[in-house]
Amino acid sequence: AKLALGTPLPDLINSVTGVTTACFEPSLDYCVVKIPRWDLSKFSRVSTKIGSSMKSVGEVMGIGRKFEEAFQKALRMVDESVPGFDPDRKSVNEDELREPTDKRMFVVAAALK
Repeated sequence: AKLALGTPLPDLINSVTGVTTACFEPSLDYCVVKIPRWDLSKFSRVSTKIGSSMKSVGEVMGIGRKFEEAFQKALRMVDESVPGFDPDRKSVNEDELREPTDKRMFVVAAALK
C-alpha cells in the first residue's frame, strides 16, 4: 500500500529482517518451484519421452513457505485437472520411473505410496 502512495522501495524496511530495506530482499521465508509445461497431448503421434533437445511450451511457478506447498501449487498450475501430487493418478511403472516422461512425477507419487 505504501508503494501505491508513492513511497520509494529503498525507504521501506523489510518486515521480516527489520534491518534491511524492502528492495534488498523480498522475503527470507519462501520457496519457489518451477516446472516445465510439456502439453504433449495436443500433438498426435508424438513420443512422451523427454530428452535434452525437447522444448517445453512454457513453465509454471509455485511459491510457498515450504517445498511441499510450492510443489503442490506448481503441479496444480501445470494442468487444471491435476489436484496435486496425487498417487492415484498413475500406476507404478518401472519403465516410466527409469525414463523421463511428462507424467513421471505422478508415477513417483504412486511409487512412494
